[in-house]
Amino acid sequence: MTTIICITILAYCIIGKDIRGLMEKLGNVDWKRKADEVMEWLRPYAVKAGRVAAKPLLQFYYVMTDEKTSTLDRILVYAAIIYTISPVSLVPSAVFKVLGILDEGAAIMYVYKKIKGNITPDIDYKVEQTLNEWFGAEYELIEE
Repeated sequence: MTTIICITILAYCIIGKDIRGLMEKLGNVDWKRKADEVMEWLRPYAVKAGRVAAKPLLQFYYVMTDEKTSTLDRILVYAAIIYTISPVSLVPSAVFKVLGILDEGAAIMYVYKKIKGNITPDIDYKVEQTLNEWFGAEYELIEE
């Protein structure tokens, strides 16, 4: 139920609808546990999608786990990650091809614009460390 409410809040924010009633339903969510669940789902997706596609989702994940992140931003980040990696979509790409990918892209772009100020150098460092663990170092030093 939490996931559905979070995705609904994301959709409502994108279209400008009031989210206060929905926010009240998420008052007791354990966001640490939700972040741990996201990481479990994120790695298999990232391995399939590749380093470039995984980077913004990892940035989202580390923003979600940052103690300075607001509850609304945690909800939006959680919803964007889950919506992106979930096989379920409001606009299925199997039916609508490119249009089916655009809804995930719109969700990612909306949330990225909202939280980009929360992506600190420390978060970028953690993202690069995780990407290096999953995919190997992107650049190797050349010894002379």
